[in-house]
Amino acid sequence: MTLRDVIYDIGGGLVKDFRAVQTGGPSGGCLGEEFLDTPIDYENLAAVGSIMGSGGLIILDKDTCIVDTAKYFLSFTQAESCGKCVPCRVGTKHLVQILERICQGKAELADLARLEKLAGAIKGGSLCGLGQTAPNPVLSSLKYFRDEFLAHVKDKRCPAAVCRDLVVYRIIKEKCTGCQRCVQVCPTQAISGPRSEPHNLDEEKCIKCRSCYEICRFDAIAGDAIVIES
Repeated sequence: MTLRDVIYDIGGGLVKDFRAVQTGGPSGGCLGEEFLDTPIDYENLAAVGSIMGSGGLIILDKDTCIVDTAKYFLSFTQAESCGKCVPCRVGTKHLVQILERICQGKAELADLARLEKLAGAIKGGSLCGLGQTAPNPVLSSLKYFRDEFLAHVKDKRCPAAVCRDLVVYRIIKEKCTGCQRCVQVCPTQAISGPRSEPHNLDEEKCIKCRSCYEICRFDAIAGDAIVIES
């Protein structure tokens, strides 16, 4: 049975466009659309840089930032490290720090090489399975979604409008119907306006929680890149 069989035939597919699938849990690999016909077994998943793990799948759509996802999984495995061996205890911490810099628009191209080199050292030097597989999300993401890493590092832009330091939200007046769904979910009351009229968004109050972006049915909330000087 392939990934496509499970995701689309059994799972019913996605509401939004498919972006990636994470197999094997936090220590698994992040695979793109070109791997949807990969059979779900130990050998085939290992061959493309992922693992079978306990058989779990996490499906990501187009509004998911791959860099942020890699950081999320690395943060988990770093917190779970028992601390016995240096490669896992110290190495995963540095991986997370580099990913944080990338998500903040503070990284440089050399950081991508550092990620790959450090991830390889952690895989080869860790004592147990946690450390040996912890770099998988980073290595697979760098291999198959390098364009997203480059967008964060070179262009200081998050293509999925997820990384808070690289995005600012605004309301597209021409598309806003004034349905007030965004007003209802905004935790800081940054959005205002009468019903049935285009709303306003106060950037000073906005905490970039993304709630308005997710709930809008009319694509009236835009996430624009912030220009960060190198």
